[in-house]
Amino acid sequence: MGTETSDIIDILAGIEPGSSLDGIRARRLQARENAQKSYIALFEPVDFADVAAAERYAVAAFVAGVHDEPAAAGFYFARLAKAADRLDWVDALKAEIERARTQGPYGAFPAGPLSVEDKAGLIYRTAGDGQRVLGARLAAALEHAHLLIFRPRDAAPAAMQALLDAGWSTTAIVTLSQLVAFLSFQVRAVAGLRTLGASLGHHADAAAQAS
Repeated sequence: MGTETSDIIDILAGIEPGSSLDGIRARRLQARENAQKSYIALFEPVDFADVAAAERYAVAAFVAGVHDEPAAAGFYFARLAKAADRLDWVDALKAEIERARTQGPYGAFPAGPLSVEDKAGLIYRTAGDGQRVLGARLAAALEHAHLLIFRPRDAAPAAMQALLDAGWSTTAIVTLSQLVAFLSFQVRAVAGLRTLGASLGHHADAAAQAS
């Protein structure tokens, strides 16, 4: 797949060149460039190695979906469609996103003073149909991504073993964790920029009305 030339966060947040938001992002050029480099490294590497392009885009669509970021989810679903002819994956992922949506973070701390902050919540597992369509390897990745997003307190060696049992190598697990961390950052950045853009537009409209 070809390397993207446009900034992905700009695309997802709807930032136009020369706009106020474009100027705001330009003030932190290094952060902007690093975010784009991270995207390219994770989604358009020279060598996909142990994690196929389709798996990366499938996990990305799922993570964006459970964060309730439809623009980002749609972007990654489109990339998934280009990476693999698996429309059945798209349908299955959309169903899993609906099942996996929740509020977090939650989970249990080790026994001690912090235990008063323990909070119960959804322990997500892919449905039987999802397992059948997506396969054990991708299903395990979705469950692990959900754990990292909503139940980081519950991360334990058993979670890693579940991935190993599903066919993920230790190197691939590192890549998967990097994907989830980057996507969680990306969708929050996009949501924040979109909110800021709406605020700037509101202030501009108010100023125009007052003039």
